[in-house]
Amino acid sequence: MKCPWIIPVLLAVTACSTPPVPAATNTTVPTREPTATMTRTPTRTPVVETSTSTAVPRLPPEQWQEWPAIPEVISQRAVEIYENGLAMGNNPHAYSKIGGCLDTPGWFLGPYDGNPDLYSLGEYSYLQEVITTFQGSHDRTSIAAGIGYSSANVLTTFMADPKQCESKETPLACEVRLHQPSFAFVSLGSNDIYHQDKFADNMRQILDYLIEHGVVPILISKADNLEGDHAVNLEIARLAYEYDLPYWNFWLVVQPLPNHGLQEDGAHLTWAGPYFDDPLRMKAAWPWRNLTALQTLDAVWRGVTFVP
Repeated sequence: MKCPWIIPVLLAVTACSTPPVPAATNTTVPTREPTATMTRTPTRTPVVETSTSTAVPRLPPEQWQEWPAIPEVISQRAVEIYENGLAMGNNPHAYSKIGGCLDTPGWFLGPYDGNPDLYSLGEYSYLQEVITTFQGSHDRTSIAAGIGYSSANVLTTFMADPKQCESKETPLACEVRLHQPSFAFVSLGSNDIYHQDKFADNMRQILDYLIEHGVVPILISKADNLEGDHAVNLEIARLAYEYDLPYWNFWLVVQPLPNHGLQEDGAHLTWAGPYFDDPLRMKAAWPWRNLTALQTLDAVWRGVTFVP
């Protein structure tokens, strides 16, 4: 399979360089605080849809910008995928990251497998349970996530690590085989803007593979609008709707932040460490990405396992 994944070098290098020190944050005060925290409380359990569910029908994909930041309803389809995975031997306490360098542990969720001094939960102390439940996955370097990765890279055999992967194995297949996750964050799209015609087909291959192997995909909207018309986010919403999968609306989370949580290039997130009790750091996008990722994982995990 040919790989239509070439992106500007500056884009990849800027996104995946060593994270700057937390003090280098945008200090502009938002006009309002992000509302993602209000979508999940320590005592709230997501609704699980059943054949007799009276849950309010979802808004259509064309209204994805109005979808909740954190999944509020976990579909019966997601439950079935999870249970099929358990029957196949998947680890109920493991998740994988599928995407670009936004999904590498130096930026995304890695501190939760390390020294507790590297993060603080503040008022979100209830998230310690999901952090503990998925120990070992947070700081894992996924074979299916890397610098500049597009949906094509994830499906391209020569992108797989030859030291860990079998001959003709894709990064996606290799990651699933080695880690045996029950869940997967699928964060793709920013590096697909130059080949949008391939994006939907590639994503379907990724989702079909994960579902076939009993892994619940968690689809994520991207913060940027590099394509200019939000076409990629609309496609992600259409796939979440079509496949009836959990959807983390990260685009909505960053809207209240200065410059919508983006650096001057309009592509990369503003940086600060995951200290959720620090008002200055919480004006940057990265703490919100880590916070709402934990909230999403918590919601999906509780939904498919019926954990109160």
